[in-house]
Amino acid sequence: MDKKRIGVFAIVGASVMWAIEPIFAKLSYANSSVVQTSAFRAIFVTIVALIYALTTNGRSIKIKKKEFSVIFYIAVFGTLVADLLFYIALTKIPVLNAVLIGHLQPIFIVLIGYFILKDEKHSKYDYAGIAVMIIGALLVTSQNLQNLLMLRIGTVGDLLVVGATVSWATTGVVARKYLKGMNCGIITFYRFLIAAIFFSIYLLFKSEFHFGSINQIIIGIIVGVGYILYYEGLRRVKAAQAGALELSTPFFAAILGFLVLGELVTLMQIVGILILCIGVYLLSKKEENN
Repeated sequence: MDKKRIGVFAIVGASVMWAIEPIFAKLSYANSSVVQTSAFRAIFVTIVALIYALTTNGRSIKIKKKEFSVIFYIAVFGTLVADLLFYIALTKIPVLNAVLIGHLQPIFIVLIGYFILKDEKHSKYDYAGIAVMIIGALLVTSQNLQNLLMLRIGTVGDLLVVGATVSWATTGVVARKYLKGMNCGIITFYRFLIAAIFFSIYLLFKSEFHFGSINQIIIGIIVGVGYILYYEGLRRVKAAQAGALELSTPFFAAILGFLVLGELVTLMQIVGILILCIGVYLLSKKEENN
């Protein structure tokens, strides 16, 4: 099997993992809290990432002090803040809304990167893509034409995911600026290890550090494997191609949300998904032209 085909399968595999994750998160809430689910998720992602890092980085996980400070920021704002906001939002909104809004991350990466990554120039396709993706998000969060016309756009849960997405975007920009070239397994390992420590301390203090269900283990493994597949895929296909393939996540999320949780998808939300695809295509247009 050629390099590109392996990369395509890896990215699609990661997309499936990330579509499955919120499903199991919702299932785990039946007998555990959001923080408990987040804590055990972080613990098992750490284990998976450690195995991957030791396998791909010559059995070394050493990092410099300067790198640790950057990873600490990513752990706090990428996992303790963003992931927790996302998991809280899942108690309030359908899986499709959460996944689709989370996929608006490229918008915020472009906007934040404009001020931080000075060497990166943006084209008319970038800004057109942002505008189109915002329209797609409005259609998904409003769910139907009546809500859209009455400006009933989004809920508290939707806003929580927006907050998570902005936070994820800042960590993406920071990692891109300061951790370029570092083994992704090491970044993932320390990111979730730090988060796991904070979550565990909180749960121990509240006397709530106890295992809820097998779903928590599954979530951790799913997320860990998802990261590995995604990064392995990025090594074999272009970033623009990876971004396009990653758009399969909302489709998988919509199907699984309906089959497992009985969450219905409206016609307007389907249109929103398709519009989002067009937006990501426009964002990736510049790289393809280059």
